[in-house]
Amino acid sequence: MDRDSQLELYEVVAARLKEAHTRVRSLQVPEGVRMALSRKLLVITAAAKHDLAAAARRLDRFMKDLDEGRFPEGD
Repeated sequence: MDRDSQLELYEVVAARLKEAHTRVRSLQVPEGVRMALSRKLLVITAAAKHDLAAAARRLDRFMKDLDEGRFPEGD
């Protein structure tokens, strides 16, 4: 992947992570579910530092789960 496309992917992933965090904050779910979703986002964010393409795929799955109302069990 060339430098320009890598930077574009970083920008896209960063914007989508920001959107995901905003959506999680606005959900009307128990606090345990919100915390589980936030932890997933932190894992995806950390993964982006090592494998941006894989993190983008994980973020796509995460957003799809949010869209379809599939949430993890809260503690």
